[in-house]
Amino acid sequence: MKRSLFDADHEAFRESVRAFVATEIVPNFDTWVAAGIVPRKLFLAAGKSGFLGMDAPEEYGGGGVPDFRFNRVIIEELMVAGVASAGLGIILHNDVCMPCFRDYTTAEQQSRWFPGLVSGELITAVAMTEPGTGSDLASVTTTARRDGDYYNGINSDLVITAVKTDPRRKHKGISLLVLERGMEGLERGRKLDKLGEPAQDTAELSFSDVRAPEANLLGEKGQGFAQLVSSLPQERLSIAVAATAAARAALDWTLEYVKERKAFRQPTGSFQNSRFVLAEIATEVDLAQHYTDACIRALNAGDLTAVDASKAKYWCSKQQGRVVDRCLQLHGGYGYINEYPIARAFVDARITRIYGGTTEIMKEVIGRSLGLGSGGLNPILGVKCGQAFQAARRAGRARQNAGRKSAKWVDSPAR
Repeated sequence: MKRSLFDADHEAFRESVRAFVATEIVPNFDTWVAAGIVPRKLFLAAGKSGFLGMDAPEEYGGGGVPDFRFNRVIIEELMVAGVASAGLGIILHNDVCMPCFRDYTTAEQQSRWFPGLVSGELITAVAMTEPGTGSDLASVTTTARRDGDYYNGINSDLVITAVKTDPRRKHKGISLLVLERGMEGLERGRKLDKLGEPAQDTAELSFSDVRAPEANLLGEKGQGFAQLVSSLPQERLSIAVAATAAARAALDWTLEYVKERKAFRQPTGSFQNSRFVLAEIATEVDLAQHYTDACIRALNAGDLTAVDASKAKYWCSKQQGRVVDRCLQLHGGYGYINEYPIARAFVDARITRIYGGTTEIMKEVIGRSLGLGSGGLNPILGVKCGQAFQAARRAGRARQNAGRKSAKWVDSPAR
């Protein structure tokens, strides 16, 4: 079935992204995997090429168009090149953090932060998970109190941090503070040794009497929970898109392998089992791709619901694990060797059923939409989340200048 999501602008953008990945990431990927981190210069290079902040206001160097199709192009090119973990920071920056800055910043904050966010000089992160909270965001215990024009948070360039500004209230006591690199009391702990995504640095952050100016409050006081929840549909769609692209890449690598690999004097792809397995995978990947394409159209129109985004994340992340496992099996023993991208894809796939909301949480959201009760979880995570997201996206769009038709980018040096 012919794919109709992209137009000529997106395909031209894809050529630039593909060249960027081939020249800037692929030659360095093994080094970054060994180091467990990518260098800051990668973000600077991405910013110079126009791959950061495509939806940021044009006056600060952004593309000015909230069109998630450009985000999907970046994700797909990272996955097909087999360098997913090196690009996760860029995906997080664009898909999770930038919407918060776009939708909730004041004019003063935009002039202070957006130039660096678009250029790659400022790298973003979100701090919203504590050792004892996980999916229960409302139970965070990190607190901030007013002290003159400063907040003392116990909670890296810019870290969107969920803090309790009113510990007496649960959801409505949470606010978002942007903590900046260099603030006294903001410390980075150990870099965590993860099962997968080795080039993506995940670290512990500790906060001890950090003094954050009131001017770093993101949005309204007490609205942090609603603000974070309103961004969940896009975040979950981003994970679903990445999962689908990773499954597509695994299918392509496996097709190439089974056509060349021989057993019993014939290509392993010619065996009936191989054909049946790959036929099933090809069908599932196509279905997931078309569903997530439809979700992107809804997102761009401001109509993506929390339920539809949860369906996308639940199904596509589960499918990714199943597809990569079956593709690894068709590689035989070679699939267990890390120099083959399928091996890395196998361990990288596990996290997508956990972060951004576990599979179980996704099923809860979907189940409640069927009139089956709340299960004791806060209902805002369901339908209300979709409504909040749509309202925030409309408000963000209202701040953009009218008449912008396409995002901007510059050619990668390889072109």
